[in-house]
Amino acid sequence: MNEISVDRYLGKAVNLSLVLNLVKSSGPLSRAEIATRSGLSAATVSNLSAELIESGFVHETGVVETSRGRPPVMLSLNSKAKYVVGVKVMPGSLVAVVTDLDAQVVSYQESTTPDEVSGDNAETLPADVIGAVARLVESVVARSGVNQADLLGVGLGLAGIVDSTTGTCRYSPFFGWRNVDLASPLASQLGLDVYLENDVNSLTIAEQWFGDGRGHDSFVVVTVGSGVGAGFVLNGQFYGGNGRGVGELGHITVMPGGPVCGCGKRGCLEVMASDTALIAAATDAVARGQLTTLSESAEMTLQTLVTAATDGDEVARGLLADSGRWLGVGLGMIVNLLNPELLIVAGEGVEAGSWRLDPMRAALEENRFDSLGAGTRLVVESAGDVTWARGAACVVLSEFFKSPLHRGRTAAVPAAIGAAPNGIPRTVRHNVKGGEST
Repeated sequence: MNEISVDRYLGKAVNLSLVLNLVKSSGPLSRAEIATRSGLSAATVSNLSAELIESGFVHETGVVETSRGRPPVMLSLNSKAKYVVGVKVMPGSLVAVVTDLDAQVVSYQESTTPDEVSGDNAETLPADVIGAVARLVESVVARSGVNQADLLGVGLGLAGIVDSTTGTCRYSPFFGWRNVDLASPLASQLGLDVYLENDVNSLTIAEQWFGDGRGHDSFVVVTVGSGVGAGFVLNGQFYGGNGRGVGELGHITVMPGGPVCGCGKRGCLEVMASDTALIAAATDAVARGQLTTLSESAEMTLQTLVTAATDGDEVARGLLADSGRWLGVGLGMIVNLLNPELLIVAGEGVEAGSWRLDPMRAALEENRFDSLGAGTRLVVESAGDVTWARGAACVVLSEFFKSPLHRGRTAAVPAAIGAAPNGIPRTVRHNVKGGEST
């Protein structure tokens, strides 16, 4: 393929993506409306629309009556044209979903991973987990009734430092893995493209494309649960660092010389604000003989603390408030650094409700600098297992809907250059020299 052919090929791919995204975000639209919004000629829009209709991604959904002239035929996204799979990988459990092109979940299933997650099993466990993921993917797809030929790929969400460009887990604190290739062996087993991404980044991508982040040039997602993490969209683009890890908000030191974190450092935000730290503090309070109804609990969980706080237990209330205040300190750091339009706090930890969230909001207000954050909208969302798995699915969807000019940070494994099975060209690594292409 010579230089002119490559430029024309990429130009067409960019325009196809432009039309498809307009229909996705603003449809139903007429061809004339698409031409006006895209700046493409009517002839180009007609040709591209015909190609998208033929491939099944767009369909005609009736006409709109007008006072004069021929009624325009409206075009809409066919959300059932293709599907994706998302898997949230956790020690002891796996959660998988199949979604359509609108990120609507059509099938859901849970499974387990091997119990041994570290130590002497660190060399062999990845293969066991990969096998368990492969079996779960096959099962959830079968349950959905979707043909494998209609799958765009599989997204994996994993806590820790992930190299999304190679599909490698650089470090997983929960599994004890270092430099483990996850995507390639899974892709080989399934015969599907596989995308590996940090779980919080996955959730951020889902918010950017299908959630509260749509239409915002800058927003941050902060998650609190077993850990504390952050994902960033800056200047309209998801920020993934150099592709080899970003967003470890939980490992910013907020109390030098403080309690030892699981990472080995002292005073990390995670050891002050996470659910894990909160439950450990509650367990310690009981062990030290503090007067609290928590001592009557057979199992210490976040819900145990919330129930005790609601029933008037001052120890539980104090622990939840302390955790919330430290989380607010972390949010204040983000606001002072980035001053985002939107700040989304999500994760299982928000289920603690006002006992934790009110002190968090107060601490955020106390710690933001001057006018920074005054215009930041704060949204609180719970994120259960299905939400996390859907986030992993949205990584695949985002790569599909991205313009070819912006694809490539999160690589599909195996990655192919050229026409993809779904009919939309993948990224061609060549500079565009401009010009309209049909």
